[in-house]
Amino acid sequence: MDLLLRDDVRPSDTQAVREIVLATGMFHDYEVDVAVELVAERLARGPASGYFFVFAEQGGRVVGYACYGPIACTAGSFDLYWIAVRPDCQGQGLGRALLAASEERIAAADGRCIYIETSCRKQYAPTRAFYERCGYRLEATLRDFYAPGDDKAIYVRRCV
Repeated sequence: MDLLLRDDVRPSDTQAVREIVLATGMFHDYEVDVAVELVAERLARGPASGYFFVFAEQGGRVVGYACYGPIACTAGSFDLYWIAVRPDCQGQGLGRALLAASEERIAAADGRCIYIETSCRKQYAPTRAFYERCGYRLEATLRDFYAPGDDKAIYVRRCV
């Protein structure tokens, strides 16, 4: 099935993002709410929100997305806030396509570095391995950041 990547954010994307993030089974309810809030913020404030999106569609259905934005008070540093793909669509290269599209857009916006933060919990091992396969390196680990025993891993990649 053909893959369509789009940058425009539509009102229906709030529900699509909720469904995708919930379906992964990786996130707490409050984290799901944050993912949806970023879409709502973009819809309300447009580019001034500082949140930018790439949505992956197959057959008219949103099957994955990435959210990124510039880090305030820096010269060209960006965060990748979210990247998620429906479990039934994983393993098809969609995550890599979303990440590459985000990287291209960040580079076009004079981005120098991209930072990704994720948990060090065991269930996130495949996520961390994905980032490493995509050329990100572990820059720092913050012990007990999210909760006791739940460290934060910070990955970085310089834009080309």
